[in-house]
Amino acid sequence: MPELDAYDLKILDLLQSDASLSTSELAERAGLSQSPCWRRVQRLREEGYIRRQVCVLDHEKLGSKMFVFSFLKTESLTEAKRLEFLNAVKRIPEITECYSVFGEMDVLIKVLAPDPSWFQDFAFSTLMKLPGVKDIRSTVTLQELKYTTSIPLPPVRKA
Repeated sequence: MPELDAYDLKILDLLQSDASLSTSELAERAGLSQSPCWRRVQRLREEGYIRRQVCVLDHEKLGSKMFVFSFLKTESLTEAKRLEFLNAVKRIPEITECYSVFGEMDVLIKVLAPDPSWFQDFAFSTLMKLPGVKDIRSTVTLQELKYTTSIPLPPVRKA
């Protein structure tokens, strides 16, 4: 895969801040003409640097006021049970992120919840019924202090 140059990094930075930019706006801000900018964006998509473009919604306006981070302890899972667990997690829209972790617990999930009472019901009716789950430890957030979908980009390499 070719190295990213300063233009590629600028395009990625601009798009992760505002994916709704038109090609002409993006080209102007990146310091390119439209055709080369469009070709670069297509290449960045093809090479997998751009996974998808989405709209970030305001979860509070839609009724969800808090996030809950839950560590799940699972029994020893066969490959089939592990796949069943992953597929079940993917079908639950309130679970916005899921990670395998090292340590005392096995999985970390991030749940978008309207309130603590709702989460209590969700934990017993949904999380504890996931394949292989035998324990849950959760932390309820009080206030969102920082949120970003942007990732830090590598510096431009000097030749």
